[in-house]
Amino acid sequence: MKTALITGCSSGYGLEIARHFHAQGWNVVATMRTPNEDILPRSSRLRVLALDVTKPESLADAIEAAGPIDVLVNNAGIGLLGAFEATPMATTRELFDTNTFGTMAMTQAVLPQFRARRSGVVVNVTSSATLAPMPLVAVYTASKTAVEGFTASLAFELEAFGVRVKLVEPGYAPTTRFASNGGARMEGLIPEAYAPFAQQVFAAFAQPAAVTMEGDVAEAVWRAANDESGQLRYAAGADAVALASSK
Repeated sequence: MKTALITGCSSGYGLEIARHFHAQGWNVVATMRTPNEDILPRSSRLRVLALDVTKPESLADAIEAAGPIDVLVNNAGIGLLGAFEATPMATTRELFDTNTFGTMAMTQAVLPQFRARRSGVVVNVTSSATLAPMPLVAVYTASKTAVEGFTASLAFELEAFGVRVKLVEPGYAPTTRFASNGGARMEGLIPEAYAPFAQQVFAAFAQPAAVTMEGDVAEAVWRAANDESGQLRYAAGADAVALASSK
């Protein structure tokens, strides 16, 4: 029986990915900064561990507690919506710490066991914001685009060791906690000069042509984790699929 370790499972995509893998009969190690076992099924095949991907000690403890795994799903991330001009560089670094460096650190931590076994899969969850320009998400897009470049290169690097590296690119999902997870860091990021433009953007966000559901992303991650082909990218959601096919 295979085991998947999934980051960022307290809500949204991560929570649904954990549920999906468990429903398919896998062992699941669901990680989150503040453990909450009540949101997941009670099962001998499912464990909840504390993990903050920005803290090396937390990461090391979680990897040790998890034991051998077959698939790592790097899903933990934070969102940011605002004008780049008004975004403090400290906030930019905070986003990269979680979305980019957290993904890289988790990947580096599991590679020794994957390489030694000559098997294993890393699935990195990014965003359809990497597929087409979108306003007011410059920093967020940059943090996810960096993961895309990292993943594509790493896939070549690890192919000789039988380790597969994949990307899942979710579309727009207003039901996720993108904004709420942004928290206080979003305050003041829409200066008065940007307000008229921002209102138009928000209006468009409120009436999307298509919406990506958590289940779409969970299914895409599942396919990526089990696909032994050389496919790198897996768009999740109708809008992401349309963007990916137009590239």
